Order: sequence, then structure tokens, then C-alpha cells
Amino acid sequence: KRITFSRTSGDVVDTTSCSTSSAVKKGHFVVYSADEKRFVLPLEYLKNKIVMELFDLAEEFGLSSNGALILPCDATFMEYVIALIKRKPSKAVEQALVLSIASDHCISSYLYQQETSQQLPICSF
Repeated sequence: KRITFSRTSGDVVDTTSCSTSSAVKKGHFVVYSADEKRFVLPLEYLKNKIVMELFDLAEEFGLSSNGALILPCDATFMEYVIALIKRKPSKAVEQALVLSIASDHCISSYLYQQETSQQLPICSF
């Protein structure tokens, strides 16, 4: 299953299931959601405060990754983050989401899912 989001600048954000393919277009990087969906994102996303917060949480909680960068949210939440970034939200909206992420809603859901082996709920704020 493959989902592709077109960006206004012509770049493409690609999400697929985990794959062994390591080929990534120049100017992009790969991350995985906690439920193992692959996201190929433009390097400019590295400057986004929401993405930076997700990286901080991934580092803080040390999610096992075998070399891959795994963010502490499910694919649905990552798709929401990508859609929000594409819309270029106001600083206030961006900050509200960062504060929500920082309050451990996403990571708590992920850790709960690991402990109970139930389906990961969508992060809410």
C-alpha cells in the first residue's frame, strides 16, 4: 500500500510500509512511525518545530530501531503532522501541537501499546 502526498513546491512526501529499500532521493530523509510506516520527507522538515519535538522524544525514550529513526507516534499522527506542515500553520498552531506532543500524549500512547500489545490509539490534543 502506498500513499503519496503532493507538495506545492513539487516535492513528494512518500509513506509506505517498512521496506528494505534504502534508496532516498537527494534532499530527503527517512523516518518510521512507531507502527513501522516509512516516511520519506524533504530535508526542509528538519527545521520544523513539530518534527524537532518528535526527534527529541525519540531520542529521549530511545526507541529500538536497528539503525532506523523511529518517531514515537503512529502513522496516522505522522500523516496529520505532514498535512499540517504542508499548510504552513501559524506559529500559535505549531506551538500548540508541540506543547501537546511535549505533554507526552503521543509517547504515552506508544508505551501503553507496547505494554498491552493493543492497537496504538491516535494521538489527541
